[in-house]
Amino acid sequence: MKPIKTLAILIALAAAPAAFAGSMDGMDMKGMDMKPSVESKQAPHPVAAEIKKIDPQAGKVTLKHDPIENLGMTAMTMAFPVKDRTSLKNFKEGESVSVTFDKVDGKPTVVDMQRK
Repeated sequence: MKPIKTLAILIALAAAPAAFAGSMDGMDMKGMDMKPSVESKQAPHPVAAEIKKIDPQAGKVTLKHDPIENLGMTAMTMAFPVKDRTSLKNFKEGESVSVTFDKVDGKPTVVDMQRK
């Protein structure tokens, strides 16, 4: 008798997603917020930042930055990899910069940095 009960439970669980999906037919979705995620659709643009630390060997820079809208990040201080690590030699700690961030290999990365 146990195998029959187990089979019945498995069939019920397998059918549940299809039953739920079908129950949404005809629903009014007008009030739903259907905007795409911030991170996936906004183009990168320059963000004001201050260089706190430069690590040329690791190819990283620690920045105190304003919100990064295209990555959905609030203002904070954080270390980021730099796409062109050789460019780090052109900067020094304490400088105010304008930084463009984007995801490179799935990680938030500095793709451009200019002095203000």
